[in-house]
Amino acid sequence: MVTNISSSLNYPIWLDLSNNAIEQYLRAMERLLLVVQDLSLARSLDRIMEIVRVAARELTASEGASFVLRDRGYCYYADENAIAPLWKGQRFPMNICIGGWAMLNRQPAIIEDVSVDERVPYVAYQSTFVKSMVMVPIRTQEPIGAIGTYWADYHQPTLEEVKILQALADVTSVAIENVEVYSELEHRVRERTIALQQEIEERKAAEAEIHRLSLTDELTGLYNRRGFFAVAEQQLKLAHLSHISTCLMFIDLDGLKKINDNWGHELGDVAIVTAANLIKQNFRDSDTLARLGGDEFVVLLQANNSSEEAMIQRMQTSIEDYNRLSHHPFDISMSIGVVNYDHSQPVCLDHLITMADELMYKQKRAKKKARSGEI
Repeated sequence: MVTNISSSLNYPIWLDLSNNAIEQYLRAMERLLLVVQDLSLARSLDRIMEIVRVAARELTASEGASFVLRDRGYCYYADENAIAPLWKGQRFPMNICIGGWAMLNRQPAIIEDVSVDERVPYVAYQSTFVKSMVMVPIRTQEPIGAIGTYWADYHQPTLEEVKILQALADVTSVAIENVEVYSELEHRVRERTIALQQEIEERKAAEAEIHRLSLTDELTGLYNRRGFFAVAEQQLKLAHLSHISTCLMFIDLDGLKKINDNWGHELGDVAIVTAANLIKQNFRDSDTLARLGGDEFVVLLQANNSSEEAMIQRMQTSIEDYNRLSHHPFDISMSIGVVNYDHSQPVCLDHLITMADELMYKQKRAKKKARSGEI
C-alpha cells in the first residue's frame, strides 16, 4: 500500500487518540527529549548512529532499525539494531531501495506488507524477518539519509509512530550538522579516493592474475569456461538485483568432427576461430562471450527488445553471408538455443546453461531430420 502522510504530520494527532494512546505518545515524547539531549552531546557520526539505532526501536516498539546514508547515488546501510542481521555495510542503488524512495520523494514510506508493496525489492527481504516497515528521510529538504524501522509481524504503522520517527530523523539531521558532518564527509571522500586508488591497483593485480590463470581461450580470444563463470555469475547477480532483461545463448558449431576427419585439425581450428569471429560480430563489447570447450560457445547478454527468433536469425544471416563468400572447403553451420533469465524464478548459471543447451540440441535434431527428409 502507498500512503502519503505529509500533511498529516502537521496535524495535532492527540485530538484523535484514546487516553491510553495519549499516555503512550507522551512517554515516547519524553524518551525523545532524552534522545535530543544525547544527540546534542554527540561528537561523531558513529555516536549519532549508535544513539539513533537504539532510540528508533524503542520509540516504535519495533524489531529492527537501520540508519541509512546517502552516498553518491547509493543508499549505504551504515548501522542497524535488529533481532537478526539486515543490510549493515551494504550499498544499494537509490532507485531500487526503499530508503532511496523516502529520500527521493522526501516523505515517509509506510509499508504494511513488504511482499506486495511495489516500491519494495522483495527479493532482498525474503530471507529476513521483516514483514512491515516505515522509512523516513533525514531532512526533507535535500535528504542526507533515512531511518527505517521494521516489524517481524504484519503491522499497520500508526500516525503516532511515523510522526515520532520523523521527529527523531529531524533532530538527527540537526545533530549531524552540529558535529560538522560535512568536514567529516570531506575526510571520508579523501578516504574513499585512497580506497579507490587501492581498488584500481588491486584490479590491475587481479587482471594480471586473471591473465596468468588463462581465463581466456587461447585459440579464439574469448573467455574459457573458468573465465566465463567468473564474470557471468557476477553479471547474473547484478541483473537479478536490477531486474535487467537478460538471456543466455548456447551455440554449437555443427559438423566439427567431420571437418577434422576430412580436412584435418588445422582446418578444424580455422572453423572454430571463424565461428568465434562470427559470434563476436553479432554481439556488443558489454556482452559476455565464451568458448566452453571444443565446439561449444555461450553468450550472456542483455536481451533489450530483441526476441529470441530475431537473435537467432541475425546469427544465421551472418553465417549465410560468410559461407557465400568463403573459400574454405566447408560451410559454417551453428545450432543455437536461447533462454531468458526469469527474475521471478531465479536459477543458477549452470542451470541456465543446461536449459539453453537442451534448446540448442532441439534445433540440431530438427536440422538432421530436415536433411534426412523426415520433415
